[in-house]
Amino acid sequence: MNISLGYSHSTKQDSNMDSLEKQLICPICLEMFTKPVVILPCQHNLCRKCAQDIFQASNPYLSTRGTTVSSGGRFRCPSCRHEVVLDRHGVYGLQRNLLVENIIDMYKQEQESSSKPEPEPAKCDQPMCEEHEGEKINIYCVTCGVPTCSLCKVFGAHKDCDVAPLNTVFNKQKTELTDCIAMLVGNNDRIQGIMSQLDETCKTVEENGRRQKSKVCESFDHLYAVLEERKGDMTLKINAEQQEKLDYINGLMRKYREHLENMAKIVETGIQTMEESEMATFLQTAKPLLQKLIAGTNISHLDKVERGYDNMDHYTANFERERRVLLTIDFVKDVEDDEEFEDGEEEVELRRMTGATRTDVSPSAAGPSVVKANPPQPQQQTAPPPLPQRPIETLGVMATLASPVHFPTTTPVQFPNTNLANFPSAEPPTQMTSDAASSQQNTDDKDGPKHVFSFSWLNNQK
Repeated sequence: MNISLGYSHSTKQDSNMDSLEKQLICPICLEMFTKPVVILPCQHNLCRKCAQDIFQASNPYLSTRGTTVSSGGRFRCPSCRHEVVLDRHGVYGLQRNLLVENIIDMYKQEQESSSKPEPEPAKCDQPMCEEHEGEKINIYCVTCGVPTCSLCKVFGAHKDCDVAPLNTVFNKQKTELTDCIAMLVGNNDRIQGIMSQLDETCKTVEENGRRQKSKVCESFDHLYAVLEERKGDMTLKINAEQQEKLDYINGLMRKYREHLENMAKIVETGIQTMEESEMATFLQTAKPLLQKLIAGTNISHLDKVERGYDNMDHYTANFERERRVLLTIDFVKDVEDDEEFEDGEEEVELRRMTGATRTDVSPSAAGPSVVKANPPQPQQQTAPPPLPQRPIETLGVMATLASPVHFPTTTPVQFPNTNLANFPSAEPPTQMTSDAASSQQNTDDKDGPKHVFSFSWLNNQK
């Protein structure tokens, strides 16, 4: 059934008034602003009562004075979500928008003047039944849910339907609509409070995340510092032994160079002596010179470098266990788990240091865990290391940083180019005097086994 409400066509003025009315609607109560109207810092307007309701919903635990004034606090604008910070006067510290209040007064006056009933068009406001001309709509069909007239109930399409007085249904539905609007407004207030709490929770999560990331970075920085310190200590020990060996080898090279220079001078003196034609003069200098030549062939008093002296493999590092431990780095799940982990680490460290093995104990047995130490193993006799020339420190874990040893280049000693065939051959003494032999034996006993450098060319005279 189509019902004509009989409303007149809206004029341009009515349209403008409707647009103005939309601008004067409060976004909280969805009704026209109720004075006093307050203006927020974001230039949006609210009823002071609605602003107070939003403030109380956003700050449920904030102390209030009486029922209207709150001391400080903040809430968000329902239109643009801008945060409004209140001073100690609360919402009463917000400025009133007198311009909006004056516009509301002018709008209400215009509405009252335009809503006065006129004699002629007054009949057009009453809705009429389209099927029965001249009949007013005065009842409500409960079955179909539409208003109708009495003739429709008696003779028309609604004769079998349940009807009710129009004012009864009107009051009932208006009450329901009012309750729903009030419920929706209250729900909006609760949603505003929940949104404020969620916003604060987001800020708290961000702050806690930044703080924990800072703590994690600080912990890793401490680990980096420990690693750098251990790296410096280990490289210093390697550098110390490397420099010690280089100094020792360079010292040996200086001794051998001096020996070669002395022998070159003795050989040159011997060659000059062999050119002496006077036998008496020759015999006076030959014997001491011969003793010097024989003593020059003995180099046992010079130190030698043992095989493997240049090896630095004892500074080899194996960080596989530490790497596996570092891969297990994670956040602490629980304080009890952390304590159990520390206890387990202490027990493992104790077993590793003492060589003890853990034995299972019956649950009924009282007392601490039983640790059974292994019987000490007989120590094996190991051969001493091959002739350590200098004390060498060894580490349990060292970095493999062995660098090649560069010996300083030396200029070979030049001997005079003399043809020995021009001189009479003489058999060199094959046996030393008892004093020289005793001196050589004592020197060998003091220095120990040495590498032998061959000087047999001095004995092969052509």
